[in-house]
Amino acid sequence: MQPLNNDCLARLSGVSKRFGNVVALDGLDLDVRRGELLALLGPNGAGKTTAISLLLGLLQPDSGKATLFGLSPLLLEARRRVGVMMQDVTLPAELRVREHIDLVASYYPDALSSEQAMELTHTALFADRPYRKLSNGQKRQVQFAMAVCGRPQLLFLDEPTVGLDQQAREMLWATVRRLVADGCSIVLTTHYLEEAEALADRVVVLARGRTIASGTVDEMRALVVRKRISCATALPAELVAAWPDVDVVHREQQRLDITVSNAEAVVRRLLASDQNLLDLEVHRAGLAEAFTELTREVAQ
Repeated sequence: MQPLNNDCLARLSGVSKRFGNVVALDGLDLDVRRGELLALLGPNGAGKTTAISLLLGLLQPDSGKATLFGLSPLLLEARRRVGVMMQDVTLPAELRVREHIDLVASYYPDALSSEQAMELTHTALFADRPYRKLSNGQKRQVQFAMAVCGRPQLLFLDEPTVGLDQQAREMLWATVRRLVADGCSIVLTTHYLEEAEALADRVVVLARGRTIASGTVDEMRALVVRKRISCATALPAELVAAWPDVDVVHREQQRLDITVSNAEAVVRRLLASDQNLLDLEVHRAGLAEAFTELTREVAQ
């Protein structure tokens, strides 16, 4: 049995899933395409982890269908083409890092060696350390190495940078970009919206088990009319917050950061109100603003 569309590696078709009285997914359609990094976003309880679990065969849908490379996610032929890094992981504490990677690599027909996997993921420095002696951030890096060691065609990363410091996060981002450039498709779930903004080719936003928006990062931004204004001013934040077209105001030392729905009108009023205003900058809305506005509309 071959995939109906060679560009679609994984698919949920009209999938619904309930846990008791809780509707986790409500007729969800989702495609993962070849050569893309898909960021799956949504508030807690939106259905992100349930969707991934269905694609991995860890759960079965109440209705609809899940396919992986055109096959059932339960089949070994499909699973051997996938790498997974889940958010909650428990691993044998006494095994060394190298041993964990070798064990997972043994499940795949054409895996990286442990040395190759550790070089790719910057984990060689603690290769011979028992897992229990690693920091939480180092454990996440090892879990990443285990996810990529099988040379997956499709990689699932569920909150991969939780617990990582900035340097380790940037190294993981660089590795993710390299994997995509080499032809690996990736499904990323993250609460760090700047992470999705930096990495994603396409974004799908879930809320209440349904897709509420999808498209490129730029297309998501275009859904939002709000912009951000930054300037150095002595105007009180409370005064500016009361102006028309102003949504949110934050003061950072001498600067105000203002989220607005009509940037031109607010800029004119700022200039008229403070002749000493400096360093005025206007930015288009980012993915964080788009996400906030989209999910707020669904919640209302």
